[in-house]
Amino acid sequence: MTDDLTKERNEYLLKAIKTLKRQVFIISEDFKVLAATDWAVSRTKTPSFAHVKGKKCYKIFFGEEKPCSTCPAASVKITADSVVRHITKDSNTATCLYAYPIDDPELAKSRKKTIVVLDFNIEAFDMHDDRRVVSDAFLRNLISSAVDGIIASDRTGKVIIFNKAATKITGYSKQQALETLDIRNIYPPGDAREIMKNLRSDYYGGKGILKPYKQTCLRKDGTPVQINLTASIVYEGEKEIATLGFFHDLTETIRMENKLRKIQNQLLQSEKMSSLGQLAAGVAHQLNNPLGGITLFSQLMLEEHDLSEDAKTDIKRIKKEAERCRLIVKELLEFARQTKKEIKPCDINDLIKRTLFLLQNQSIFQNIKIVTDFPEGLPEAYSDVQQLNHVFMNIILNAADAMEGKGILTIKTSFIQKNNVILIAISDTGLGFEEDVLKNIFDPFFTTKEEGKGTGLGLSMAYGIIEDHNGKLSAENNKDKGATFFIELPTKQSNN
Repeated sequence: MTDDLTKERNEYLLKAIKTLKRQVFIISEDFKVLAATDWAVSRTKTPSFAHVKGKKCYKIFFGEEKPCSTCPAASVKITADSVVRHITKDSNTATCLYAYPIDDPELAKSRKKTIVVLDFNIEAFDMHDDRRVVSDAFLRNLISSAVDGIIASDRTGKVIIFNKAATKITGYSKQQALETLDIRNIYPPGDAREIMKNLRSDYYGGKGILKPYKQTCLRKDGTPVQINLTASIVYEGEKEIATLGFFHDLTETIRMENKLRKIQNQLLQSEKMSSLGQLAAGVAHQLNNPLGGITLFSQLMLEEHDLSEDAKTDIKRIKKEAERCRLIVKELLEFARQTKKEIKPCDINDLIKRTLFLLQNQSIFQNIKIVTDFPEGLPEAYSDVQQLNHVFMNIILNAADAMEGKGILTIKTSFIQKNNVILIAISDTGLGFEEDVLKNIFDPFFTTKEEGKGTGLGLSMAYGIIEDHNGKLSAENNKDKGATFFIELPTKQSNN
């Protein structure tokens, strides 16, 4: 009688499970489907259970290529205990999966582990909890579409929330982050510990809160990214259960700040040059006449008076210093560009060759090897020939001084099609510049030469001339030795 009751009960149970409108299936430890309800089979859009049997459950029921990181069956395999997992596929689909092992002596003898998986679709509870479902969907959308990276992790460092912006900042996909990423790995060594220490203190926004501050984040490939980090600890009562971080990428901000800083420096330099030019022009005109008088009367005293040798020496020194002052005045006038400027197309290669022709026979160039690389067919640059002549001569003479009359002078020209500019590179094999000197070499009256051997106006004047041509003048140290000056000149006439 008992056997009949058991058989009858089992038949009803089997019918009830078979017709249950829920996704229930039984799998082996390697995730192959052993049995499934009619409802589960119908969800796969296959004709019958025969097309489901033996297939991988994650592929046939969920369309995945491998078990996901939150798979309850995978946990059952390890713990041999029941597991409930909340699975979110997207902003509109959420499912609860319950999995447990079948504890059967016969199966134990055959060493086969079988696992039952049941689903409880959250949509089934919509009538009772519409507000919560809508709220959850909104929250998921909010996190997913946030401009800043949002990353949450549990106390072990396992990532549990990872939005699109976090992927863009770190280079990890959402799946990689949720399955394999330890939150500590997105910071330089030791930084995660320091962040948690600050979060637990009262001095950085209050206990459990970290106000925005600059922090380095490491991308998947190890590249550092500067971010603004805001973080908080998630509590359940007094217990810490997770941390939440908001990552604001500063890459574009830093790029813009650097660009603005560079533009600001250029504007300051231009303003400085303009102010000095106006001052120089006024001073130069005022000084020219008295200096001419000093030179003239010094010469007359030497020619018309019978003077002792000591007196002649002193007067010659007066005349020499007056002539040096006139030279400075001349450079000031040229610096102020009071002469008429004539801009027209010119052959840069030919212009440099003419400058070299005037200089290469000078005594300072006797032990200097001059190497040139002037490609044919170079476009003409819109320039003032006389002013460029002065620029080239000044830079070449400076290079010769830097080499102390012995070394290699290299001059190359090229056309940068992207910017429509001629690039002139003038290199020497001298000692190069100290870093604090390099950033000041174009400042007026700045010189490293001995007193009486330089006015400090040559390079600043050259800088002003090239700027006035809508070009660029810069300098840098070579990797081996010496320095290189770069001159960029436009090949198209400016509308200014």
